[in-house]
Amino acid sequence: MWQHEESIETKAAPAAVWALFADVAGWKDWNSGIEKIAIHGPFANGTTFSMQPPGEQAFTSTLIDVRPEQGFTDETVIDGTRVLVYHQIVALAPGLTQVIYRTEITGPGAADFGPMVTADFPEVLQSLKRQAEDAATA
Repeated sequence: MWQHEESIETKAAPAAVWALFADVAGWKDWNSGIEKIAIHGPFANGTTFSMQPPGEQAFTSTLIDVRPEQGFTDETVIDGTRVLVYHQIVALAPGLTQVIYRTEITGPGAADFGPMVTADFPEVLQSLKRQAEDAATA
């Protein structure tokens, strides 16, 4: 198993972060690693979404363990390799929230997929933080 974790703290409330997570079409606004994205139903357990990174093939992921204002997990299986990305929202104190991205990858391509999947997480979390804080002050 290949594992990785990144986190960031923000002054945005959990609800502000959750609003960005639940707006799948808007992920492109804070994640430059997405060229195209479409969700195929509500933001709920079992719903799939298709995502295409720039210059890459599109893939389909499934939402699992969706918990409003607490986080969600998405699961992607490609050629027998299973990628789980946990997106957690933790209220640390009034006015302080932590956002955690934790990745677990199993299967034959785990070591190759891992760095590719997680390379942009620091940048993505910074952009998510800015977007959530900007929304909170707007």
